[in-house]
Amino acid sequence: MTATPVPRRLYIYDDLSEELRAHGERSHVQRLGQTLLGLLRRDPRVILLTLEGQIEALIARGAHAPFAVAIGVGRAGARVAAEIHTRTAWFPTINRVEVWREEDEAGGYALAGPSPLASQLGTVADADSVAVVDDTIFSGLTMRAVLAALPPRPARRVHAFCLRGVAESVESVARLAPVTGGILAPGRILEDVSFINASGLVHRGAIRRAQRGPLAFFERPEWMTAWFPGYADDAIALCRAIHEAVAAPPDGRAPRRQGGSRGPSAPTGSRQPGSSARR
Repeated sequence: MTATPVPRRLYIYDDLSEELRAHGERSHVQRLGQTLLGLLRRDPRVILLTLEGQIEALIARGAHAPFAVAIGVGRAGARVAAEIHTRTAWFPTINRVEVWREEDEAGGYALAGPSPLASQLGTVADADSVAVVDDTIFSGLTMRAVLAALPPRPARRVHAFCLRGVAESVESVARLAPVTGGILAPGRILEDVSFINASGLVHRGAIRRAQRGPLAFFERPEWMTAWFPGYADDAIALCRAIHEAVAAPPDGRAPRRQGGSRGPSAPTGSRQPGSSARR
């Protein structure tokens, strides 16, 4: 098995702090989360991202006329589109499509979803302008698939948006449609730069597997060792403790959060770490 490379820059979108605050500022799970994020901040390779910072960076790249339809890629893409719209009025109509990558039994990745993309995108056939919005462009696999599946229409204005992306992958997407991204990181994927979501470290669903249950990143120790060299054991222990505290609260209530985080896709045919089951 090829060793997982240690990225020179690891971007972590902190989508965990807001969730954990709901447990109470002085709760045990909140203290665990603060300890985990404090551990990550001490690593000079790690760059923590906020939602607001990424949206501000994206908007600063230029204004757009409103689109007839915005396609949000999954829950994260639809949320990003809605957040951008509240600040810009670019996306008055947001439709959501479901597509993700999952590990197959051969050791690679394949795109999956509840139905073919072409059928999910049939509602935009007559739209004269379409935005496709996602949180991350890592390999670009998911974004390229959605753009390629759009029903053809002469002279349609199509534009892709993402909060964060690897510059070389954004360039590959730009061959299909113009792209506006918030944080664009130069370098090779995995070796120079990786993106993950903080929520994916502790919640199952970050790694989707065909015909098998999902995993959280802490359940892939080889990835954690590459991302957090020298302190992976501490990071794994904190992630497991947060997972157990949220998934099985002591008062017996149902978990506060179901599902997993989202993030980049590796190229089909190679099982490489990324920020989640999507991208």
